[in-house]
Amino acid sequence: MQIGMIGLGRMGMNMARRLLQNGQEIVAYNRSFDKTEEIMKEGAAGAKTIAELVKSLTPPRAVWIMLPAGDPVDTAIDELNELLEPGDIIIDGGNSFYKDDIRRAEDLEGTGINYVDAGVSGGIWGLEVGYCLMIGGPEESYSYLEPIFEALAPPEGYLYCGPAGAGHFVKMVHNGIEYGMMQAYGEGFAILEASPYNDSLDHSQIAHLWNQGSVVRSWLLELAEDAFGEDPKLQGIEGHVSDSGEGRWTIQQAIDTDVPAPVITMSLFSRFSSRDTNLFSDRVLAALRNQFGGHAVVSSKKKKRK
Repeated sequence: MQIGMIGLGRMGMNMARRLLQNGQEIVAYNRSFDKTEEIMKEGAAGAKTIAELVKSLTPPRAVWIMLPAGDPVDTAIDELNELLEPGDIIIDGGNSFYKDDIRRAEDLEGTGINYVDAGVSGGIWGLEVGYCLMIGGPEESYSYLEPIFEALAPPEGYLYCGPAGAGHFVKMVHNGIEYGMMQAYGEGFAILEASPYNDSLDHSQIAHLWNQGSVVRSWLLELAEDAFGEDPKLQGIEGHVSDSGEGRWTIQQAIDTDVPAPVITMSLFSRFSSRDTNLFSDRVLAALRNQFGGHAVVSSKKKKRK
């Protein structure tokens, strides 16, 4: 199947690679053409403008946007709206707010252009193991695009979640849960680090042990094992933990619908406090974000550890 890809950043580039590896045809565009040239060497067709990308696609066209949430996505959609035809499909695979999806779908309704939102999880490991996809929009568009979803995802790794916004809504809650899980792991290892048994404990070995049949086993623990294997006390990074928005949106949704969510809320507030402290638990979180998503870490300034 043929698809246009707008945005070749950390996620978009590897998604394009996985699609190529699974026999899909890619027409790629990136604001800086060097990224486009890179994926062209791997078999994609390249475009220097969005207009050129659209012209290179055979109707009905499908264009996947992998850009930062907010204005960059709206700007790309506005341009595509002038270039695409009824029956074509725009897919937003970034971390957009689900209410933006609803607005965009409504704005495009009179044009005949279909809008699909795809929540994507998998980080820098998605190229190798596949991306978990949570999809919203018209069901007929989902069915048409299914070969693309099947190529990107591992077995049973994609799901139609409902109308416009449903995919990004499910991804938003997924990331809220992720915040809480990471916070619990960070606090647990901090308790181990501060214990009287610290000298005899190897955090990497403990993470490995807990993944052997325990009820807290997970991919995050596998990544913790790797992070501790590289830096046993995580002394090479600061405990500065950023947030990319989904945790805030999840908490706001909980407030709007009167759903108690103390764990997710506390985990977000702990990320705020991490920016003024350097707790061991926060260094665990920073290390995990780097392991699964390639998120930047703040290098240690060698200040006194807490």
